[in-house]
Amino acid sequence: MSLNTVLNIATSGMMAAQTGLRVVSDNIANVNTAGYVRKTIGQSNLVSNGMGVGVNIDTIKRAADKFLQAASLNAASDSGRAAALAGALDSAQALFGDPSAETNFFSRLDDVFSAFSSAADNPTSSLLRTQAVSKIEDFLAESARITSGLSSLAKDADGRISADVNRVNDLLKQIDGLNTDITRAKTTGADSTGSENIQGGLIDELSSLMNVQISGRSNGGVIIRSIEGASLAGEGAATIGYQQSGAANGYLTVSTANSGGQASTLLLGSGELKGLLDLRNIELPNISDQLGEFVTRAADELNRASNASASVPAPNSLQGRNTGLGSVEAFNGFSGKTTLAVTNAAGVIQKRVEIDFTAGTTLVDGVAGPSFTSANFLTQLNSALGGAATATFADGALSLATTNTANGLAIADDPTTPSMKAGKGFSQFFGLNDIVRTSTFSPYETGLQTTDPHGFTPGETITLRLTDVEGGRIRDLAVAVPTGTTMQDMVDALNARNGGVGLYGAFSLGSKGELTFASNGASPVSLSVIADDTERGVGGPAMSQLFGIGPSERSTRGGRFTVDTAMNADPARLPFAKLNLTAAAGTPALAVGDGRGALALAKAGDNAASFGAAGDAAASSMSVLRYSADFAGTIARKAATAESRKDAADSVKVEVDTQRQSQEGVNLDEELINLTTYQQAFNASARLIQATKDMFDVLTNII
Repeated sequence: MSLNTVLNIATSGMMAAQTGLRVVSDNIANVNTAGYVRKTIGQSNLVSNGMGVGVNIDTIKRAADKFLQAASLNAASDSGRAAALAGALDSAQALFGDPSAETNFFSRLDDVFSAFSSAADNPTSSLLRTQAVSKIEDFLAESARITSGLSSLAKDADGRISADVNRVNDLLKQIDGLNTDITRAKTTGADSTGSENIQGGLIDELSSLMNVQISGRSNGGVIIRSIEGASLAGEGAATIGYQQSGAANGYLTVSTANSGGQASTLLLGSGELKGLLDLRNIELPNISDQLGEFVTRAADELNRASNASASVPAPNSLQGRNTGLGSVEAFNGFSGKTTLAVTNAAGVIQKRVEIDFTAGTTLVDGVAGPSFTSANFLTQLNSALGGAATATFADGALSLATTNTANGLAIADDPTTPSMKAGKGFSQFFGLNDIVRTSTFSPYETGLQTTDPHGFTPGETITLRLTDVEGGRIRDLAVAVPTGTTMQDMVDALNARNGGVGLYGAFSLGSKGELTFASNGASPVSLSVIADDTERGVGGPAMSQLFGIGPSERSTRGGRFTVDTAMNADPARLPFAKLNLTAAAGTPALAVGDGRGALALAKAGDNAASFGAAGDAAASSMSVLRYSADFAGTIARKAATAESRKDAADSVKVEVDTQRQSQEGVNLDEELINLTTYQQAFNASARLIQATKDMFDVLTNII
């Protein structure tokens, strides 16, 4: 072996040791750098003609563990989703107040019934009447506040989704750009670990926002794909978009680098974005919907009691609510009997009209009056009233008024065969004596039958969005109002397989005139409304408003209830008495001090009510107070479950990150040993070079 060969071997050893010292120094310097993966060197024996001629540094690589990295990324995604859900649901639960405190939202309804119970013992007390009105106002105001708060949480989620999407796009561009640097370094044999460490940190951040699949490129760098395989980075950076339309379900889209700008729906399984989308599209609308259903039924039962009662003296006018119906279909479908009485200031009946909807006949002061159909009901009712009062129907609302302002109006159903339509008596259906008023059509039980006219103009459209269980958009459908005029024609158009929802589910018209959508069991979908330009009659409600289609309508109804203006201004108008249809002629049918109406209002919370499916709750029949307790428990359980899942996800993340850190992180003891080893190797190679020099000098001197 020549001296030149010995010198080259020593030089290669010195260079290898020097590289090792540089790698160890870099590791030690970054011992506290978050996300830093320690570097190692790979070296091999140099061989020439079967003889060892030194050492070669093959590669400088990161001590990354692919299994632990994948586990860490998945744990980060799960933790991000759980944290987003837990934080918002805790805020949502806080809106309702502490369930164990006397000031929580649900206790406000108890206060309402307690106020009426106190008033029933002393129905003439102005103070107790005022307190009853105040308690109703408090309950409805709290409902409006919570509804607004839930809406704000949804808007916050929208804002965070938009911000996260922007950050994801930045991360994808940076990750894809670093691939170029890594490939260049590997091609030239340079150290690419610096860029790989930066890229790894960006991938860690990306995984907390959305779950992704990571694979290596043959020439260095990574390829990032979504869970369904769309290329996000590595073959050019994709662009993520957030599509939203009012309260319709929002969804993410992806335009890959080679798609030519064509966007497709992006599905997520986890990550902060998934949690925020679930909040925005599912959790918060479900809570708002159930809140709306709860307040609706509470108001419904209060109004049921108030419409079966009357104030003393009776009011000279009764103004009904907007039913959204025309006069013919509004009076169609009633059965049973009701009595309309005109009373004087002393409560004595002056005119009495008994209406038998089943037979289509009337009795006026005990004598047979005019018969009627739904088409001429209003005319015949005015004929039966004989000028003592008048009935008008305009803009979907029935109004009654006495011609003598000193007289009043009271309505009472027959105790044996009460009037009934869509589960409500005549007065309640039209809201003639409602305590609680609303600007919505909830509970959306219109009373329409399949043979009734739908009332919408042919050609008008309602645009529906169908989304899958993961929140991904399936398609948007613009359903046009058909030329057919009946509700069955409208239902058929909505359910058409071509242009309707027939491929995904079906609408049906219930026995109370409620229009509901049910998804196919094999492939569940949810439905929301993007746009609705339908109008029932001139200036009437849109289809989504009348029937409560989509979360946009249903999730906001809890904030649209108020106390009747007249009763709020004058608590003496509260219907605390009941019309006595058995009172002898000339004696008061409405008596001062009668508290039966107030007692009925106090017991309204104990009556069985029919709750529709809302949010996570299925349709059920129970009392308002029982539903209140169940609803309160549901909200608390949601928040507690979300927090528990967050803690579990965080624990898994901490454990996986600890294992990953132990494998990939810098161990100072180990690095100091490596430092000593490489230092000694460097010194040994240097001594070999010195020995070679000495030998060369000796040989030179001999010559």
